[in-house]
Amino acid sequence: MKRTLVLTAALVALSGPRAFAFCGFYVAKADTKLFNQASQVALVRDGDRTVLTMANDFQGDPKEFALVVPVPTFIERRQIEVVDKALLDHLDAYTAPRLVEYFDEDPCRARYLEESLAVKAAPAAAGAAKRKDLGVTIEATYTVGEYDILILSAKESTGLETWLLESGYKIPAGASAVLGSYLKQQMRFFVAKVNLKEQARLGFTFLRPLQVSYESPKFMLPIRLGTVNAKGPQDLFVFALSGKGRVETTNYRTVKLPSGTEVPRFVKAEFKAFYKAMFAEQVRKEDMRAVFLEYAWDMAWCDPCAADPLSPEELKKLGAPRTGPSATPNVFVSRLHVRYDTQHFPEDLVFQETADRENFQGRYVLRHPFTGQAQCAAADAYRRDLASRQEQEAQNLARLTGWPIDEIRRKAGGPTKITESGDAPAAPWYRRVWKAIARD
Repeated sequence: MKRTLVLTAALVALSGPRAFAFCGFYVAKADTKLFNQASQVALVRDGDRTVLTMANDFQGDPKEFALVVPVPTFIERRQIEVVDKALLDHLDAYTAPRLVEYFDEDPCRARYLEESLAVKAAPAAAGAAKRKDLGVTIEATYTVGEYDILILSAKESTGLETWLLESGYKIPAGASAVLGSYLKQQMRFFVAKVNLKEQARLGFTFLRPLQVSYESPKFMLPIRLGTVNAKGPQDLFVFALSGKGRVETTNYRTVKLPSGTEVPRFVKAEFKAFYKAMFAEQVRKEDMRAVFLEYAWDMAWCDPCAADPLSPEELKKLGAPRTGPSATPNVFVSRLHVRYDTQHFPEDLVFQETADRENFQGRYVLRHPFTGQAQCAAADAYRRDLASRQEQEAQNLARLTGWPIDEIRRKAGGPTKITESGDAPAAPWYRRVWKAIARD
């Protein structure tokens, strides 16, 4: 399953106060496309209401596609939509961890900078169909866009598994144990297949995201069915939108991704490899038992912006809550990234909204040394500190990624040198004025 939200470059706040402009600029981002077997889910929470948008990453013959999602309540046709994948792509771009770079100024020139990193409703099926021998009840059938959708309930997991397999739904073999745990919670099942005739009529060559809205005190995301026959760990990106603040998991630790670290300049050309290695190393350090927070921000603005904030219309399409007399969105977005398998994540993800609206973003910093001519006491100190700074950058990278320190030093090259000889730069105009006054 997939859900995502995105924003693009802009340095002007759309609303709310901003103390300082971001010094430096964004040069790369780590979006979800970097990961194989990665799913995206946009999860909007407003009271007991949840809007779940699932962008599948299925590749292959559409007639082989089947989606089975446990849901906590009966789903009517008006609660199901098919949405534009661009909504999730935009959200992904907006929240993606990013690389920024700065350029050192002439150490002989004083500077004072401040930074802040800162569809028409179709009637339900007349009379629910029931396979008495298997204990499965078809509570409703809908066609939504290119999908045929069933809402199922069942008495026994083995009967449900058999019914799905006999009906042509290719679910993981041996899924009955996981299905049974959902049945004990009295959950129903949202089941989707591709309607090939409708897909051809609509003219789509890809599967659009499915969106389901429901009301339940349960704020959770079922992930266990996808692990039954998975070939190794999977990546899941959850873009949680709340009118209150940051969203976190309650049954697993939510850990902030390392951020704000300075790394060697060669990472700019290898940012994708760096980010994948860095995330894998953090997963290893947490024994694959943590959910990582990659981004948390009030969507009314961003600083810096990897993409523009979502528009009110886009947020509305995702089901985001609206508050205030003008009914404007008051949305805080949390980007959660989890790598999981059955052994390390035996439970579904359970979430809670918090009142924490502190901004956070996964960001990594490149600092380009000053390479011009400089002759002053500050330049001498700068030269002495530069080598140690660049060694610290190499150590930072080794710690973040697990890459060999000697290989990092080789790629980084030796310490950058700034020119010591040559004419000293002209004194600032105000110093020349003061000297003239002193002579008089």
